Parts: sequence; structure tokens; C-alpha cells
Amino acid sequence: MARLPRLTVPGYPHHIIQRGNNRQAIFAATADYQMLLGLLDENARKFGVALHAYVLMSNHFHLLATPSTLEALPQMMQAVGRRYVRYFNDRQARSGTLWEGRYRSTLIDTERYLLACMAYIDLNPVRAGLVGDPKDYPWSSHGHHVGLRPDRLITPHPLYWALGNTPFAREAAYAELTRAGISPEQQDALTRSALSGWALGDEKFVADLQRRTERRVQKNQAGRPVAPVKN
Repeated sequence: MARLPRLTVPGYPHHIIQRGNNRQAIFAATADYQMLLGLLDENARKFGVALHAYVLMSNHFHLLATPSTLEALPQMMQAVGRRYVRYFNDRQARSGTLWEGRYRSTLIDTERYLLACMAYIDLNPVRAGLVGDPKDYPWSSHGHHVGLRPDRLITPHPLYWALGNTPFAREAAYAELTRAGISPEQQDALTRSALSGWALGDEKFVADLQRRTERRVQKNQAGRPVAPVKN
């Protein structure tokens, strides 16, 4: 069966996952993390992608981003991926692929899942046992969202701004949101949707999204009844 094209629609938040090939490490030193962040910053601005959240783990990374055009996100990811592989291979005296195929991504329902997806991304290092608190992990957007350090890579989403009327109120509200965590069901839904490429949201969201793209946005339901044939 032919592989479906990626689901990309301008103006919607996209959850993106890029993994190392065979789960291998994609960073070997502090400079590598800094290089990837620099490439993301440069190319997000160049192609018109608003980055709302990120986390760089040892063998993969997550992004939450809204592209301004149909081609903005694939262009950004292609430019970042190619340049980082050349850089990493040169530093490590290696050759060949670094990524586990193409990046995975999908669209998420802003109202239901955007803040949950931000928390999901920021809590990755905690789930991995690397830190006890997401604020202690240096390679994520969490520090920016809770007011610990400015991050020029981040464009806050309007839902983040709506958390409070002042920077302090927004930062405190987001810190509390991440402390509360997300449910196992939300975590599973966010992971599965990004890896499968199917949109994540309620029926209204999916129906509205389907009107904006020719690409099917949700998997057909198994066992859907077939309409009777009229004689």
C-alpha cells in the first residue's frame, strides 16, 4: 500500500517527532545540542514556522510548531535534518544515515490538546528518569515557559498567553500545569497520533480539518456499516 503523504495544514499546531536510526544517540556533546537548536532557530525563521515547545533527548526530539504555509514545516525539517547530519557525521568521523527515516508528525486539536502536548514534551526528561523536575533539564522549552531563562526559539501560542494577564501569572500557571502532569490516556494519544500521522481531536475538529485538505486525516473505523444497495 502506498504511504500517505504527511498531514500538514497551515495555521494548525503540529506535534513532530524525529528519532535516531535504530534508537541511536543523535547527540554526543553539549555543542551538538546547541547546533541543533541553532539550526531550528535559523530555519524556523527562514521558512515561517512558529515553534511553541521542544525537547531534545539523547536519541530523538519533539517539537510543537505551527507552520505559516503548506511547505514551511517540511522545508524547515529537511533543511535542519540535512545540515545536522553533515555536521554530526563530520564531528564523529562517521558516514551514513542518522535519522530513523522521515520525521513523524500530525495535527492536534488546539483547544483540547495544545497545552497537554506542551506538558507532554516538557515532561519527557522526567519520564526518562533524567531529572526529577522538568526545570532542571537544559534542552527543553520548559525553562522559558516558567520564566527561568529566555529562549528566542520560542513563539508562545495564544493559549499559553491566555494562562494569565502577566508574565508571572502565565509562568506560575504553566508550572502548575506541568506539575499536575497529563493522564496516561493523553500521553498515549499524543504519542500514537504523531507516530501514525492521524489527526488528534474530536469529531468537529476532524471534520473541519478534513475540509481543508485532500489528504485523509483520520483512519477509517473498522467495521463501519455499509449502506444498503438500493435496487
